Amino acid sequence: MPCGDLQEPGPLQGRTEVTVCARAGVMLKTMTLQGFTGQQPAPGALDLPRSPQKLPFTSEAESEASMSEASSEDLVPPLEADEAPDRDEGEAAKKKKKSKGLANMFSVFTKGRKKKSQPSSAETEGDSESQPGPAGRLPTVEELKADLEHGRLEAAGPLLALERELQAAMAAGGVSEEELLRRQSKVEALYVLLRDQVLGLLRRPLEAAPERLRQALAVLAEQEREDRAAAAAGPGPSALAATRPRRWLQLWRRGVAQAAEERLGQRPAAAAEGRTEAERAFLHMGRTMKEDLEAVVERLKPLFPAEFAVVAAYAESYHEHFAAQLADLAQFELSERDTYVLLVWVQNLYPNDVINSPKLAGELQGVGLGSLLSPEQIRLLEATFLSNQVASVKELTARALELESQRWTQDVAPQRLDGRCHSELAIDIIQIISQGQAKAESITLDLGAQMKHLLLVELAAFLNSYQRAFDEFLERSKQLRNYRANVIANINNCLSFRMFVDQKWQTPQDIPSHLLSPLDELKSHGVDTLLQSLFGALKGVARHPASLLSQPLFKRFTQTRWAAPAQTLEEIISVVGERLPEFSELQDCFREELMEVVHLHLVKEYIVRLSKRRLVLKTAEQQQQLAGHILANAELIQRFCTQNGSPATWLHRALPMLAEIIRLQDPSAIKIEVATCAAWYPDFSKGHLSAILAIKGNLTNSESRGIRSILDIHTGAREPSKSLFSLVKVG
Repeated sequence: MPCGDLQEPGPLQGRTEVTVCARAGVMLKTMTLQGFTGQQPAPGALDLPRSPQKLPFTSEAESEASMSEASSEDLVPPLEADEAPDRDEGEAAKKKKKSKGLANMFSVFTKGRKKKSQPSSAETEGDSESQPGPAGRLPTVEELKADLEHGRLEAAGPLLALERELQAAMAAGGVSEEELLRRQSKVEALYVLLRDQVLGLLRRPLEAAPERLRQALAVLAEQEREDRAAAAAGPGPSALAATRPRRWLQLWRRGVAQAAEERLGQRPAAAAEGRTEAERAFLHMGRTMKEDLEAVVERLKPLFPAEFAVVAAYAESYHEHFAAQLADLAQFELSERDTYVLLVWVQNLYPNDVINSPKLAGELQGVGLGSLLSPEQIRLLEATFLSNQVASVKELTARALELESQRWTQDVAPQRLDGRCHSELAIDIIQIISQGQAKAESITLDLGAQMKHLLLVELAAFLNSYQRAFDEFLERSKQLRNYRANVIANINNCLSFRMFVDQKWQTPQDIPSHLLSPLDELKSHGVDTLLQSLFGALKGVARHPASLLSQPLFKRFTQTRWAAPAQTLEEIISVVGERLPEFSELQDCFREELMEVVHLHLVKEYIVRLSKRRLVLKTAEQQQQLAGHILANAELIQRFCTQNGSPATWLHRALPMLAEIIRLQDPSAIKIEVATCAAWYPDFSKGHLSAILAIKGNLTNSESRGIRSILDIHTGAREPSKSLFSLVKVG
């Protein structure tokens, strides 16, 4: 403890020597960190480098363009302003001009004395205790002062011996209190010099020679031991002022904290394009802390005693200042980007890229630095982030749909990609959703999970808006030249959306039905629109396919009483085949689905013709002949549709089963076939069966009732079960 911090000297308060000593610490120059004002880190990416450059603490004169060119003096703890003289000036300058305060402080060594060439009897008497015989005498106060002024830390041992000798003299008695305090004032003035030398070296440890640094650390460790011994012994009665514990280790740690504050408080590099001021500050503090701590681990830890915990001391100081800066920033209303960047640093980059970086993870494992922000602050910031992201996604998706709708109505042709009509809308929406999800996951996986559910809701809302806008386009823009191409492009979009949903939600159970239903509706309406012209060609007029229940080509079956069914069906197949190239710009999967619709339409219309009750065949031979025509037609339909990509294998059994019901003559055999048909097609009703049985003119009413009764027995439907007979209206 310096003289200025001495406790009251009791009854000797006011004595000249004590007064001079008390003024000594006050009159010392304050020591300041020679930080590198203006030195700034070079701009870089937001993420910390995985293999940062080694911290090259150099001199002030070097380039200020890069943060890695900082000086080691920023790592060194300064003394308190009122406790340490400024050692930043050159040694030569100090010899030329000493401060008046420093000169006054050392007046304790010469007060009341003549020049050295003319020593007085009082001086000789006063220094007799520190001048033993030549063989083993302690250095004089003046000699120790000179040693310390020249930075000779070896003087620490004799100074400690001088202090102990003073304590022994006090215990032995025979020396006046005034004399004891005079000697103590000299000892304490020397300790001020020693403290300045020791902490001055520790202020810039990377600039000091390793051996000098070890000497300073040894002195500091010795002083700590003396402090502990004094604390264990207790105060006790003493004429001397209490000077221990001096707490130099605390001063060193306080200096580390001041160094951390200055290092992290430097202005970051000039604004980089696209970066906010807060973002540059985070980047500067994170990089500085990481690289400084790596330098401490690599270069200081091997030199410092383990009990000093040098890595922990620096890490805690840097962490506390970093956390204080972020806590202050979190009090303000942040922009959307700054909120995100702050959370990324607190939740991801700081714990993962700084604290748990390869060079620091093992060293900081037991330090327990914790989070840069409190849990309450983090929760508030996360709630703000989620709200910001949802609002941003909503705005961006709405804008993308509006721009796409304008292209439709302005008759802008879609792009062609690999021979397919292509729209950028799906890509834009998927990118917007994915970026929102990725930003949340870059903070924490838990926040990413929360964002996933919120984005699911927004995606469902967008798809509903998309379907409504597309339906409006289908109704109002049929006259446009690029109408069909844009319809195909939007049908193709459904593939991109479905693939995205399948990848985002790994299992079908995770995919909500309300998310996919707008896509199914959009695709179905688009396909129906494309098929209107084809079905219109089969019917002779362009109508909605739902109303196509009687068409000229199919009508020929009943008009000719099934006299030439093969010729009629071949003409139908020819018309369909001529129109199929119109669908070549669909994605393959949708072209297959379209062919399935065509396949279903052909089979359905064929059944409609069979169910008209206009053909009654009374002989078995006639019924067998019709059954043969039906089987041949079924084969032709199946072969044509399959060759053109129809996946509707579930339709293959329908016409052959009806042909078998018409061919069979035994009521029991007919019942078995009816039961089989009902198992494959659960929507095969008694009305449909009655229409088919009406062709068999040789069945009695009783036999017909018995056959129909088999449908009262539940046979169990096979999977998959799709609508076929329910599309056929029978009267």
